[in-house]
Parts: sequence; C-alpha cells; structure tokens
Amino acid sequence: MQQVVSVWVRDPRIRKNDFWHAYIDYEICLHTTSLSFTKKISSVRRRYSEFVWLRQKLQSSSLLITRLPELPPKNPFFSLNNGQQISERMTGLQRFLEQIVQSPLLLSDSCLHLFLQSQLSVPKMEACAAGRTHYSVAQAVQRCGCARRRFHSAEDLRELTASCDSDSDSSVFADPETSSRDVALNKAETTAPLDVMRSNPKETPSYSSV
Repeated sequence: MQQVVSVWVRDPRIRKNDFWHAYIDYEICLHTTSLSFTKKISSVRRRYSEFVWLRQKLQSSSLLITRLPELPPKNPFFSLNNGQQISERMTGLQRFLEQIVQSPLLLSDSCLHLFLQSQLSVPKMEACAAGRTHYSVAQAVQRCGCARRRFHSAEDLRELTASCDSDSDSSVFADPETSSRDVALNKAETTAPLDVMRSNPKETPSYSSV
C-alpha cells in the first residue's frame, strides 16, 4: 500500500505577549499512513521563527546530502494587518513542509517529528532530540492531543481543534485537569483570531516579531 503524508498549514492567529509585542502562529495539521510516524493524525501550532529553526536543524543533519526547499523570505515590514502577506507566507510554509515530508532521509530526523507532532518549545525539542529530557521523542509526540477522527481534505480541517499540552517539562506528565485549566486561561489572555483583530485596527500592533 502506498504511504501518504498530507500536511496543511492553516488558521493563522495573533499571539500577544503584551500590547506592543505580538506575532502570528499557524496550525499544522498532518494526516499520514506512513510508517515513519507513530501518530497518524496530529495538529500543532508553530510560528515562523520555529520554521527557520527546523530548516537549520535539517540542513545540519542532512549534511548537504539533500537539497532543502526554501522558506518564504523574512520580511522586516511584515504586518499583522496585511492579509495578503499572511496568506503568502502561509502558502510558502505549507509548500516547504510538503516537500520536506517527501524525503525519506528527512523523515528519520527526530527534530522534524517533534516540530510536526509535539508542542514543545525550540529549546525543549533540541534537548529531547539529544536525549537530555526524562521523556522520549515518542512520549512527547503521544502526549500532544489532537482530534481522533480521520480528515481527508482542507475542508475537514475547519472542524479540527488542537488540545496540545504546554511545552514545559512537567507538562509531559502533568495532571490533565491542571493542564487543561492553564491552557484555557493562556489562550483566553493571549490569542485572537485574525478577523477579530483586523476589525479593531487601533488595538492591533503594526508589525510582528517572528
């Protein structure tokens, strides 16, 4: 049977650190029949700077054996209010991942699996991949919750909701009730859909950090 890896980048959302500092992250949804993946369906959120980190790690690991696809270029004037810029970046990020997951060599990299199927931060992904955490790559991946049904198209993804744990070390084995409460509170305070933010331009920072 042919092994398939389908990946979507969708649902850009503004994350506000404070009034003046904000960035956009994107939902990465993956559906696969590939034996390279322990989890066949997953959903996580990543920001542009994490994509940059991933490419650097893969470039280092592949030792130039594989030519890596390019990311959409960093734009110093990237605006949270510019829907076209956001859409173009999102399309470029998806194109990047679509090419990455077609490489058997890159699919063997632990950093790629942690990026696609865990919600660990960059430092914790690096530590986990290097074996410096009390949990394994497989445990980090399995701990990240996602919808349990199969999806077959981008249309289906609109109903998919992520329920990943926080990226702290303790979250891998954290109490579920405490984690759910903390995640819900964090989302309420720091996130907003882009259409809502655009409807209040006076409250939206002009530029994002990546």
